[in-house]
Amino acid sequence: MRIYLDMCCYNRPYDDPSQLKVNLEAQAKLHIQKWIAEGRYDLIGSYTLDYEVSRNPFPMRRASITAFIEANMKGYVGVERDGVVAPMAAEIMATGVKEKDAFHTASAIYAGCAYLISTDARLLKYRDPRIKLVDPIAFVSEMEGE
Repeated sequence: MRIYLDMCCYNRPYDDPSQLKVNLEAQAKLHIQKWIAEGRYDLIGSYTLDYEVSRNPFPMRRASITAFIEANMKGYVGVERDGVVAPMAAEIMATGVKEKDAFHTASAIYAGCAYLISTDARLLKYRDPRIKLVDPIAFVSEMEGE
């Protein structure tokens, strides 16, 4: 199964763990990374994700996230697909989703991902029959229930 993690999901383990929800999401995200590394899920990346990773102001975090993606990515939506991704992202933005989130979502849909995993509460409100948007906790709960 193909899955896509957006930038806020990759950053979650670096957030303040004193909040229970943040701590649980970080643990779930690390569990998902373990599953990806084991080959249980196919990780998809995109030019939007590359851009956001490159803008991370913390060199260690940027390097760690990049290394994980490069070592585990099974598919990639490159900038040459922008002619298809951008119009899809525009449709998503018309529903109130922010630009980068819309491009992540459009890339995940284009790549045929079953799930887009995010910790962005606003993005998680978006609904599309082509993909399921969940937070890391919900994803782990669903997958462990199978």
